[in-house]
Amino acid sequence: MPSPVLIRPLRPDDRAAWQPLWDGYNAFYGREGATALSAEITRTTWARFFDPAEPVFALVAESGGTLCGLVHYLFHRSTTRIEPTCYLQDLFTAPAARGQGVGRQLIEGVYAAAQAAGVRRVYWQTHETNAAGRRLYDQVGRHAGFIVYGNDA
Repeated sequence: MPSPVLIRPLRPDDRAAWQPLWDGYNAFYGREGATALSAEITRTTWARFFDPAEPVFALVAESGGTLCGLVHYLFHRSTTRIEPTCYLQDLFTAPAARGQGVGRQLIEGVYAAAQAAGVRRVYWQTHETNAAGRRLYDQVGRHAGFIVYGNDA
């Protein structure tokens, strides 16, 4: 990555460059082929980024005119705080850009957006097997010890 990295909000004209990053992120978590997200979910997710009524946001990393990373985050209410909380939902760096600090810069971009919105808590989750991600997360955040449960009925 010879060019500096710019972290910026996603723009409507980024769709074609964002899509391969989104697909790569989903493939990392096993959502490809027969288990891929439906096109409707992707269309809806994309639309939410640009709907002012939605608390869902996206930043991208750009280097040399090429998108090399994405991060999606949302603000939500909490029963333990007055102000909203920020959930960093999706983080992905293109394979060619890994190890260059792009992921860290994207997380810092979310921290800055949360701070600008008056939000003090940012959190995220990852799969226990994501060793590379966890090495970064241990540097920029703290593991709070929680185990995540869910039901995808």
